[in-house]
Amino acid sequence: MPTAATTPPTPTANHLLGHPPEARLLLLNCDDLGLDESVNLAVIDAVRNGIAASCSLMTACAAAPHALRLLRRHPEVPFGVHLTLVCETSVRESPDRRWGPLAARDRVPSLLDATGALFAPTPAGRADLLARARTDHVEREFRAQIDAVAAAGLAPTHLDFHCLADGGREDILDLTLALGAEYGLAVRVWLPPALARLRERGLPVVDHGFLDSFAVPLDDKPAHYARLLAALPPGLTEWALHPALPGQNPRDPTAHTPDDGRRVRETDHEFLVSPEAHRALAEHDITVLGYRALQEAWQRARGRLTPEACGMPGVPR
Repeated sequence: MPTAATTPPTPTANHLLGHPPEARLLLLNCDDLGLDESVNLAVIDAVRNGIAASCSLMTACAAAPHALRLLRRHPEVPFGVHLTLVCETSVRESPDRRWGPLAARDRVPSLLDATGALFAPTPAGRADLLARARTDHVEREFRAQIDAVAAAGLAPTHLDFHCLADGGREDILDLTLALGAEYGLAVRVWLPPALARLRERGLPVVDHGFLDSFAVPLDDKPAHYARLLAALPPGLTEWALHPALPGQNPRDPTAHTPDDGRRVRETDHEFLVSPEAHRALAEHDITVLGYRALQEAWQRARGRLTPEACGMPGVPR
């Protein structure tokens, strides 16, 4: 039996993804595809012409059909399903933009508030949702959102969560990991407890945390991003950016104030497609990855493990 000194270290994300240990890897994904048409156009542009490498689609949103048409037109754009159990307050107040569950409401009642709508992603709204959501109802809704992509003739690369870090509850994350295994998809995970579990199972996950662009200062944002790229350490880091085109859909549903939300999204798009962003990647020898690389690595790892060893028991339909 090997001693502690001779036990091989846990494989790093770089090794599992086929890169040398010193490689700087940036998983650069655009969230919120489907939110509105200006977001859809900006996200596709950021992946096709900018430095982003994949994106995440909210299939329950009103602009999801437009996003699906763009994805069919551009099959080279990798995308995942941005699973959502919440709907932003300002959208809920706009009949033409609100969204609800894709599953029949009478089959997912624990996901709905007293008015019959999805909860708002405020601290109170998330707490109420997580206190009452039944796992079988969450599964039903998640399956509906994933299956909407298959119904459109498209294949996603991964699953991630809208406004609920790692699903908000351990059982919801475990359910999502099981669905990922069933559908052959990677899953975004970024909180320490889950990261440790998945590393033990040989699945590549981020080494250096997760950046949400809504947490990035608006003042001099390009310089801030440039500094982060210059300081990017070896290993895998993930950024979730939220691009939108300027001048359209001025009331942003995910912002603390409408102006701030649009500025976050517009400045994200400006940076992603800028020559400076391309130059920074080359200057600092950064390799940008999308979720397709993670999906392939997760599939390889799962092929070496039983569902029980993965801690991912089958999820009944």
